[in-house]
Amino acid sequence: MAPTGSKWRLDRPITGLLDGAPSAPNPMYHFREPDHYVPRYAYPLLVLFHPHGSNEERVLDLVPRMSARNYVAVSLRGPELLGVREDGQLACGWGQGTEHADVVNEFVWKAVLQARREYHIHTERVFFVGVCEGAAAAYRAAFALGDKVGGVAALNGAVPKATAGCPVFRWNAVRGMRVMIGHGIANAVVPCGNARRDYGTLYAAGADVQLNTYATTHRLHPHMLRDVNRWVIGAVNADADPDRYAITG
Repeated sequence: MAPTGSKWRLDRPITGLLDGAPSAPNPMYHFREPDHYVPRYAYPLLVLFHPHGSNEERVLDLVPRMSARNYVAVSLRGPELLGVREDGQLACGWGQGTEHADVVNEFVWKAVLQARREYHIHTERVFFVGVCEGAAAAYRAAFALGDKVGGVAALNGAVPKATAGCPVFRWNAVRGMRVMIGHGIANAVVPCGNARRDYGTLYAAGADVQLNTYATTHRLHPHMLRDVNRWVIGAVNADADPDRYAITG
């Protein structure tokens, strides 16, 4: 329980429509708090972007496979409604271009602010995790928000392509940004060569980028999630004050 006088609520909403994001077509979010939540500790926040045809509920199931106790996580619903899945859940997407980019970026930042109101979140430890097609949305939001984001992990996805009059990113926004690329070597949907090109582009722009490859296709390999946990923990511990205790795997 929160200590007396804590500003973080005990009746935190787990899911709902995000307040203050009226322009987002589907401003639905889901929170997952860590096991044995400790209000005095400033947690890292994971912001999850689901694959094409999935939704915010399904992608949240990945968090315990990274760590059940290290993070507060929030998952967001993509702005496109694609129909209903065989399991009865909604199928959603992020759009194929930049038509939803500004709306999504606004939605993302509102979700981060909502998380800070509900949980004790470290303001410099906000990490975006994009899965498959959700990686492009995670990249766009991270590039737009710049130093407000601690890093972005792209799993079996790709940096979005530039469009006429709209560059992928501003070089000064990417310089120093932490990026983890996790990619299947047999990925036929987004070939591994694309991930290697993304690595080269981001490295040339000055990002702190790493590329890990895995023996898988467009499906997530379990070690990808393990490595996201290690990558986030490494970033947190590297930035931690000497008198703060560090989180572990």
